[in-house]
Amino acid sequence: MITIKTNHGDIKVKLFEDKAPITCENFRQYAADGFFNDTIFHRVIPNFMVQGGGMEADMSQKATRAPIKNEADNGESNRRGTLAMARTMDINSATAQFFINVQDNMNLDHTGQTSPGGWGYAVFGLVISGQEVVEAIAGVKTGYHEGLDAENVPLVPVKILSTAVVEQPH
Repeated sequence: MITIKTNHGDIKVKLFEDKAPITCENFRQYAADGFFNDTIFHRVIPNFMVQGGGMEADMSQKATRAPIKNEADNGESNRRGTLAMARTMDINSATAQFFINVQDNMNLDHTGQTSPGGWGYAVFGLVISGQEVVEAIAGVKTGYHEGLDAENVPLVPVKILSTAVVEQPH
């Protein structure tokens, strides 16, 4: 389990070690290294998802390790409360950024297609405590950030204060 401490409260996450071992190890290592500390949820879309894990409060992107293999074909679904890896149009481009689904988003699931959109987003965990914190984050006021040409940016930063790996995999 991993605890994500935010300025809105704590989110406790169970990782799907058996379904997404590469993704879980990647996420756990970033958490253990303190990489997520003082980053923000930089993309917040009500009734969709909240995304964070790679940007600092000034919207500068943190340097990451190499991208990992996309494990979206693991049978898990982007349903409410699950965590999935964010990525670019390159299917295997996920690094540190992740999102938490605020509602069921099955349109983000792996479809078997090899196109970037059809490949899907790798679900690797589930919020087991703190979904109300996720909902509170999803409800913050957002706007446009000119410097990065980015929409849906919280007007007041939603910070990840720290992460703690509560237990290691068996």
